[in-house]
Amino acid sequence: MSCSWSSSASEDEDEGFNSYRKGGYHAVRVGDSFSGGRYIAQRKLGWGEFSTVWLAYDTRSSGYVALKIQKSAPQFAQAALHEIEVLSAISDGDSSNSKYVVRLIDHFKHTGPNGQHLCMVLEFLGDSLLRLIKHNRYKGLELNKVREVCKCVLTGLDYLHRGLGIIHTDLKLENILLLSTINATKDPVRSGTTPILERPEGNPNGGVTMNIIEKKLKQRARRAAARISGRRSSMGGVGGTPKSNRSIDGIDLKCKVVDFGNACWADKQFAQEIQTRQYRSPEVILQSGYSFSADMWSFACIAFELATGEMMFTPKGGEGFGEDEDHLAMMMELLGKIPRKIAIGGARSKDYFDRHGDLKRIRRLKYGCLNKLLVDKHRFSEIDAHEFTEFLGPLLDFEPEKRPTAEQCLQHPWLNFKNLQQTEVKSESGVEKVNVGMSKLQIKVGK
Repeated sequence: MSCSWSSSASEDEDEGFNSYRKGGYHAVRVGDSFSGGRYIAQRKLGWGEFSTVWLAYDTRSSGYVALKIQKSAPQFAQAALHEIEVLSAISDGDSSNSKYVVRLIDHFKHTGPNGQHLCMVLEFLGDSLLRLIKHNRYKGLELNKVREVCKCVLTGLDYLHRGLGIIHTDLKLENILLLSTINATKDPVRSGTTPILERPEGNPNGGVTMNIIEKKLKQRARRAAARISGRRSSMGGVGGTPKSNRSIDGIDLKCKVVDFGNACWADKQFAQEIQTRQYRSPEVILQSGYSFSADMWSFACIAFELATGEMMFTPKGGEGFGEDEDHLAMMMELLGKIPRKIAIGGARSKDYFDRHGDLKRIRRLKYGCLNKLLVDKHRFSEIDAHEFTEFLGPLLDFEPEKRPTAEQCLQHPWLNFKNLQQTEVKSESGVEKVNVGMSKLQIKVGK
């Protein structure tokens, strides 16, 4: 895992002070300068197993950038060199910056108390699609908004696959960032924030320690306040105010694919196990070889998640079987039986399937279909469910070579559907969705 980031990093967890040691993270303080004073650290955006990412001010361009600082141990430096190689190829081939893939601006080495750290300077982007889904309270987006996101992601994938021969290998909501922030106050330009150009006075001995300690104390205080509020609420007191509805109508949904720490060239692969669990394709589980079509499987999982607010597959190990077998069982229940030649054709097939192509330990499957799931569980209209399934279904083919390419997807009728006029009739109580054609008409009706 490398490091994705967001304009508004999570306050619920941190990277831990113990990793700030020889070979580990570089301790950054607000106002620290990098690359001969060109970049000035403003605030932390995020962190990952390999690196931390900071909002920085570029004194040369008078703009904001994302500064990714790798751990200093040799294995992390090697991973950074690989990512720089991939990102350089991406940036070199996209001079117009129009392919919806993150842009590398600069890279350099920075020496600190914990060693020498490779640093990457990337364009500053907004929030992840995961944060967008959370902001929308895990409700599905309107299908026209899903289309808008899908077009950007597919344009990026087409460029990576067909233009450069690169497989991303870890597509997920966290690794797709909006071009702008959901909350304007988190954007240093839109909020009119004055850049910090020198280190604030005080706290001279490594602000990292104090930041983490203060964060943990604030978290404990918030949890305590939440428990007190919960008790008051259950006693009929304060704290029971319902959550207000959130609109995403004003949010720019243009986005870019990011995080190439695990990416590879199709003809130069270095890992058998790729992809985050919920977005992992069957050929990767079975170790039967993968190519660009593995990214297309992950893309289908993302599109489903955007439209429904829920992951398509959330496998868990059970009594006598592991996550992989449960994952395969879930795929079969939704998409039908895996063809025998696929089921038994991988290096790990014998771990899960018998010679007939049946799962060894999960015998009773409840078969359904994607169309029915969208209608029954996610309240899609019949026509919306049918047409969305027409788009997604081929991407979820168990035979990787049969999945459409990103280029083919961009030509699909569902993606190029003309927006129908949406009408909203509002009244005081509950919401019932009536779908007309491919647009969603919302009518509020009394109970």
